Amino acid sequence: MAAKDLFYDAVKQALLKEQWVITGDPLIIKIEKVRLEIDLAADKVVAAERAGQKIAVEIKSFLNTSAITDFHAALGQFLNYRLGLQMTESERLLYLAVPIDTYNTFFQQLFIQEAIKVHQVKLLVYDPVKEVIVEWRN
Repeated sequence: MAAKDLFYDAVKQALLKEQWVITGDPLIIKIEKVRLEIDLAADKVVAAERAGQKIAVEIKSFLNTSAITDFHAALGQFLNYRLGLQMTESERLLYLAVPIDTYNTFFQQLFIQEAIKVHQVKLLVYDPVKEVIVEWRN
């Protein structure tokens, strides 16, 4: 749990460094009796490349022994959270935040790349040590 908290803080700090305003920590979505909690919501309000954009970010560490098991869970969450956002805040884009080491290894595998493409998963690649966003993958 401590490692997840560390990565959570790293992503939050990385967003703040890029002048995102955190508007949900967590972002809670309620649809009838279903309650979803997405790690972070942020808005870009300053004049910049992403000005006026609203995002939600689900942060994953991929620290378990089975990366594919972590991926299955992350993908399922992502798909459900994206549906929840479409139903409640359709202007907000959802990103799955993954650490750079995992992106450079596990996420380069053909099956994972195809799953990301087919399910249209937007990725936020972060460096948990430097607390920066390395890449936005749309």
